[in-house]
Amino acid sequence: MQRAALFDVDGTLADTNHLHVTAWWEAFRQAGHRVAMHDIHRALGLPSGDLIAHLLGEGRDTGRDDVISKAHKALYGTYSDRLPPQEKAGDLLRALADHGWTVVLVTSAGGAELTALRRAIDADDAISATASADDVERGKPAPDPVEHALKLAGAPAERAVFVGDSRWDMEAATQAHVTCLGLLCGGISRAELEEAGASAVYEGPAALLEQLEGSPLAQLQ
Repeated sequence: MQRAALFDVDGTLADTNHLHVTAWWEAFRQAGHRVAMHDIHRALGLPSGDLIAHLLGEGRDTGRDDVISKAHKALYGTYSDRLPPQEKAGDLLRALADHGWTVVLVTSAGGAELTALRRAIDADDAISATASADDVERGKPAPDPVEHALKLAGAPAERAVFVGDSRWDMEAATQAHVTCLGLLCGGISRAELEEAGASAVYEGPAALLEQLEGSPLAQLQ
């Protein structure tokens, strides 16, 4: 039976979280909002509209949401030609593909942003499909993106593992009944990832690759 390795991208496979924080901070500033970078960091992983709602609250002028989102996209886009991958991210995906795993990316990125991220990771030969937030009605922490990824992979939840760096990743995977692994390279603490449902936590892709044989991934033969 098919096995699926599902991966978040920003913060997990690409070292982009702090670039997103800076771009969101400036987009909020331009719109007249003062939002702490720490709070932005903890909201990363949510779809743009949900992130804005989470940080500004329901009482905001929602008519400005699109302006803020477009400003973030434009600011972040200035880095698109030099996005840094996490160490050994591509090697991890290729190792899993070589061992028969179907690798699917689960991300809110799309279009040119996703193209730039895939170029940075440099493992297109190992990636079978991408589940975008645009493909589903609700983004993380709802289980919809993970469930869509399972359909793309043709694998049941009990034959899948999800790897991410945020509490939203862990909550989405847990609700989809998928074993989830947390990575610290996105800047969220081990305690928070475990509290949100991570069954194991690693420093980053390089550490997971090094410890692959003893990880939950190795338990699915």
